[in-house]
Amino acid sequence: MVSKDQTIGGIIFIVCLVIAIFYVVTLFYPDWMIDLGWVSDKGAVRFWIIAVPVFVAFIAVMGIGAWIGWTMATTPPPKPIEEITSELEEKEEEKAPEEAREEEKPKRKRKSE
Repeated sequence: MVSKDQTIGGIIFIVCLVIAIFYVVTLFYPDWMIDLGWVSDKGAVRFWIIAVPVFVAFIAVMGIGAWIGWTMATTPPPKPIEEITSELEEKEEEKAPEEAREEEKPKRKRKSE
């Protein structure tokens, strides 16, 4: 049985494959679009087949950059290292008496001994 994630992955694969084939065929053989009557100029087809992916990639990169900038602008600064080390030292001091009590307990012998 195929899981939901595998089905979505298969659909994404097929869509990407169809788009890639469409892109390559249209880039190198734009005449098929002229034959169908969709466009009348081979130069326009080649321009748009290159311009659209470049535009999408540019917008994607700018979106990622904006997301990183927003995250950096809205994230509070980290604690100073001195504050972190003092907290760790306090925790170690609290643990130390408990560990000393555990060490005082006699160790049990194994049955095999």
